[in-house]
Amino acid sequence: MTDLSAIVKAYDIRGVVGDQLDVPMMRDLGAATARLLLSDGPVERVVIGYDMRDSSPELSAAFAEGVTGQGVDVENIGLASTDMLYFASGRFDVPGAMFTASHNPAQYNGIKLCRSGARPIGQQTGLATIRADVEAGVPAGPGGGEVTASDQLTAYAGYLRGLVDLSGIRPLKVVVDAGNGMGGYTVPAVLGGAAELPLDIVPMYFELDGSFPNHEANPLDPANLVDLQKRVVEEGADIGLAFDGDADRCFVVDERGEPVSPSAITAMVAVRELAKSPGSAVIHNLITSRAVPEIVREHGGTPVRTRVGHSFIKQTMADTDAVFGGEHSAHYYFRDFWRADTGMLAAMHVLAALGEQTGPLSALMASYGRYAASGEINSTVADQAGRVAALREAYAGREGVELDELDGLTVSLPDGSWFNVRASNTEPLLRLNVEAADDAAVSVLRDEVLAVIRS
Repeated sequence: MTDLSAIVKAYDIRGVVGDQLDVPMMRDLGAATARLLLSDGPVERVVIGYDMRDSSPELSAAFAEGVTGQGVDVENIGLASTDMLYFASGRFDVPGAMFTASHNPAQYNGIKLCRSGARPIGQQTGLATIRADVEAGVPAGPGGGEVTASDQLTAYAGYLRGLVDLSGIRPLKVVVDAGNGMGGYTVPAVLGGAAELPLDIVPMYFELDGSFPNHEANPLDPANLVDLQKRVVEEGADIGLAFDGDADRCFVVDERGEPVSPSAITAMVAVRELAKSPGSAVIHNLITSRAVPEIVREHGGTPVRTRVGHSFIKQTMADTDAVFGGEHSAHYYFRDFWRADTGMLAAMHVLAALGEQTGPLSALMASYGRYAASGEINSTVADQAGRVAALREAYAGREGVELDELDGLTVSLPDGSWFNVRASNTEPLLRLNVEAADDAAVSVLRDEVLAVIRS
């Protein structure tokens, strides 16, 4: 029997091409996905997009064969960023499948699935059913589905430009590192050239190349921001933007070449969205800076704290009708974008905020970054539960300490500092995030917690 336990993740399907993923499996996954969707009711069609990896066209075509074999039509939008696929799903109100392994190395590929209106399909909302169907053997369908093709790039760009108007901002010099990923395809269409918008775009690694010849398309790793940081300073640019492989995440570098915290971006975009929708809820996950809920409240919004992960963010946004949501991993979610994540729209908000005033980005963002943070620190441990239990015991009896277990263990100390420890779902790792008043306080608390984790 086929075993998909290694490739069906919490939020998507991902594995090594030729080893864990191949054409026959993709055909079966397409059929199982169509069967899942049909169990919800009639399905008009499924939109499919894919990234620049060499394996993406063949794997997506096999998936389409599986879908059409179940009698469901497919609309192939071709090369796309993940948020462009979400745009097509939202625009047409149909399910979607995006072929990408995001920031993973070249030998990987995968699928991000959504129901109509870009509603996510995760482990609890369909992936487990798809896995079981494939492992049991998907029955042959009636056939009869057809594949058509369309280009959504122009409509996607126009939609985003309608949400954030950049035409009236002051001229900005913007260095963009696409990491040879899909940002090299979408940035020219959305941000245009000097003739359309007052932006002087300096491109880095815009050539679509799924072998990632320059660096990994994972800006979360500081090593992959070095080229952008250097170029921003060399160019005397106002800002730098870095996209991951499927361009659904965007990282920001200021005019000094210093990275801007995604939590600060979350707070800043929240303020802009609250200005348009006063009193709305804003979602933040539990490892974002506590500056985010503070700033949301100060601007009349209602902060809502969630677990880490896009399925939790999107569901909570739906439940609360939140106007915006942000994660410290640089995923940003917008009610105006079907509650889906889009790095491009977040980047446009940052450009608009910068271009609407005269100061540098570092000065603009200073008020949004109130605390020091450790960043995520991973520790390999054999007994994850045991180490978390040891931390709980070490802190539970201290005066003024608060513990919660919404996602892992979060410990809040009386001086306002806090840390969160979460177990990886796929590796023997504990992930630690620490925040405190300054770098010195972060170092003290970090070392104290790591001593328990690694003992």
